[in-house]
Formats: sequence, structure tokens, C-alpha cells
Amino acid sequence: MSKIKIAITHGDTNGVGYEIIFKAFADAELLEICTPIVYGNVHCANIHANHLGLEANYVVIEHAADAKDGQLNFINVGSDETPVNYGHATPEAGQQAYAALDRAVRDAKEGLFDCLVTCPINKAAIQSNEFRFSGHTEYLQNCFESEPLMILLNRLMRVALVTTHVSVADIASHITPESVEEKVRQVHLSLRRDFQVSAPRIAVLALNPHCGDNGLIGKEEGDILTPIIAKLQEEGLPLFGPYSADGFFGSGAYTHFDAVLAMYHDQGLAPFKALSMDNGVNFTSGLPIVRTSPDHGTAYDIAGRGEASPASLLQAIYTAIDVFRHRADYDTSHANPLPKLFHDRREFNRSEQH
Repeated sequence: MSKIKIAITHGDTNGVGYEIIFKAFADAELLEICTPIVYGNVHCANIHANHLGLEANYVVIEHAADAKDGQLNFINVGSDETPVNYGHATPEAGQQAYAALDRAVRDAKEGLFDCLVTCPINKAAIQSNEFRFSGHTEYLQNCFESEPLMILLNRLMRVALVTTHVSVADIASHITPESVEEKVRQVHLSLRRDFQVSAPRIAVLALNPHCGDNGLIGKEEGDILTPIIAKLQEEGLPLFGPYSADGFFGSGAYTHFDAVLAMYHDQGLAPFKALSMDNGVNFTSGLPIVRTSPDHGTAYDIAGRGEASPASLLQAIYTAIDVFRHRADYDTSHANPLPKLFHDRREFNRSEQH
């Protein structure tokens, strides 16, 4: 069997993307379990490596199909005259981030690699006529014409979101029976297909403080969340809640569930990152390819200092490999299911007696 091909986009070139890439692949053992293809810029990569004193042992290839096992492969995109300005958002860095992402997505559509790992971008710097999205997730949703689900995961928990990069003022309008039900079903399928959890338990967080206090603070719990939870429980989905978010995380209740569905970004990600900032992974379920990312940002505050940890990127790569294998196993086992045969036990017992 050939090794799993992992595409890695370099993200914002003024951040820590290249630092964590080179640090991650300084351990040659990683090359034994996957074939990496970095979509980036040789000029910027060399600036980072020289400035930080990092080993940058890579081979430049023209096409993803030419990727060599046992090597850190590199596809050069963008301008070779782009300056690196550590810790600052610049249009040039945004253009480099988009060039790498665009090339990787086009190659993904041709099936030239198995998984996509994206290093952090600056969402303001990357904006252009070609990129008018609030983040990677929304861009990939548009490119693949799919309905993605953002799941943050680590060794402690998996947190999925009903809404992602939405203004706080607009959150409540996005919490509808349809949107919540869709995300619950996506979480349930992803747990089974991507993580091999056969009977997943899912917790649903309330939108309002104290679960709305019986309508005193908000009505979404009584009008939307509780009826949807009851409906899906009737179908046999192991769904629980709604839970008040502060007590849910504060009491450690999250340890009793396979996933938590939060209503909005900071409700789920603030406690997630507080409990595990260095090794969390952002996984986008619902795409035709496996996509993960480190859960931290560009880390402008430490860019160029050599202080960035590759732990989250390593976990993103390991998670992508695991999900790819799990998904392949699930799809194979469910490709041609045998028809269910129902027998009347009473008839069966009577035939035995004769």
C-alpha cells in the first residue's frame, strides 16, 4: 500500500507556519507514515529557515503526482519576491496564503493527495477579489459545494459548532430547528464514520445563560432545542441536553460524551482552548476530502522568535491520517450492505418442534 499523501498549505508567511512545518518534519519518523507535500513559496520558506536556524531539507516538485516517499516535497507557488515581515498582516502575505490554498484545492479536486492540512491564515490579510470568506471553512464549503461541520478535538473532547464565523449579533437568527437538526445528524455520522465511535453520545449546549431560565432569558431552548432533541431521541439518536455551557464545562460533564454541539464559536472554543491550547485540532467534517488544521492562529506575537510549538500541527497530521483510514474502512464496510432478514420467532420455534 502506498503512503497517505498529506498536502500542507503554508498559511500566512508572516506567521509561524514555516516554523512549525520544519520543526514537525525534523523528525524523520513522520516521513515513515505519510508523504507530505507543502504548498508554499521557496523564497519565504528559506527566509524562515535561515532566520530561525532550522533544517529545511525538502525537494521541489512540479506536480503532486511527482511526490517522493521519504521526502518533504515542496510545490512552489506565488511570487519569489515576497518579503517576510514577521508578526505583521500584509497584503503580500495574504496573497501567498491564497496562492497556496488555491493550488492545493485544485489538486484536491483532481484526487492528487489524500488529506489537506492548512496552516493558519490571517483572515483580513487574505481578503481579495478571489477570497471573500470569513475563513478556511467557508472557502472550502464554496469550493466543494458541500455543507461542512467544524469540529475541534483533542484528547479531552470533541466540540462541534452550529454556527462558525458569525457575528455575535447575528447568532440567534442562525439557530433554527433545521440548522440544529442538520448539525446533530452531521456530528452523529462523523463520529461513526470518521472516528469509529459505534454508539456515540452527543451533548447539546443551550444558547442562552442558564438554559434560558424557562423563557425568562431566552426562548430558543424551549422553542427550538428541546423539541429537536426530543424528536431525534425518538429516532434513537443518543442525544442529551440542552445544557448550560458554564456548568457543563465547569463540572467536567463533557467527559461523559463523545462530542459536544455548541451553538456558536466562542461558546465551544473558549473552554476548549483554555483546556488544551497546544495540541488541539480543527477538523472539517462533511467535505469530500479530509481537512484538518492546527487550532491556533498565525501567532504573530511569537513569529520569528523560534518559540512556536509544532504540537498542534503534528496532531493535525496524525488526526488526518486516522480519519482517512477510518473513513475508508467505514465506506468499504457500508458499500454493499446485506439485506436484513426478519424471521417470526414463533414460526421458527414451531418448525423446530416438527
